[in-house]
Order: sequence, then C-alpha cells, then structure tokens
Amino acid sequence: MNSLHDRIYEKLIASLKDARTSGGVTQSELASRIGVDQSYVSKYERCERRLDYVEIRAVCLALELEPAKFIKAFEDSIRAEKGRN
Repeated sequence: MNSLHDRIYEKLIASLKDARTSGGVTQSELASRIGVDQSYVSKYERCERRLDYVEIRAVCLALELEPAKFIKAFEDSIRAEKGRN
C-alpha cells in the first residue's frame, strides 16, 4: 500500500482511538466488549495490526457509535483536509 493510504489508515485508527478515549473507555474495557485481548486493541492502535471493515464496525458498536456515521464523519474530515492542501 502506498504512503497516502497508510496516512489515511493511521488517521482512521487515530479517530477510533479518540472515540475510545473521549468516551472514557480503556483498552481493556473495549477489548472485553468485543471479545478480544487488550493486546489486540493496543496493536491496532499502534498500527501494528490492520483492521478490516467488520472489525472497525465491531469497535464502533462497542463504543456505541453508529458505524455509518463514524465513517461518514471520517470521510468528511479527509475531504476537508484535502481542500486545505
């Protein structure tokens, strides 16, 4: 994958992490909600593990976020950023 896609992916993960921390949810709590170990959350938040859409959806639901709204807001932020460059 080229560096542009990697930057966008890193921003997506940062958005998920921000949603988690803004909601006051720890990595351990999130892991418990989605049925994985805390290290799973840690690895994807450090971009050491890639998430597919089904996994992103599970994270959103565990954080009580509507997946479609989360993705739309993320896409809007990417478009806005491109407009500033």
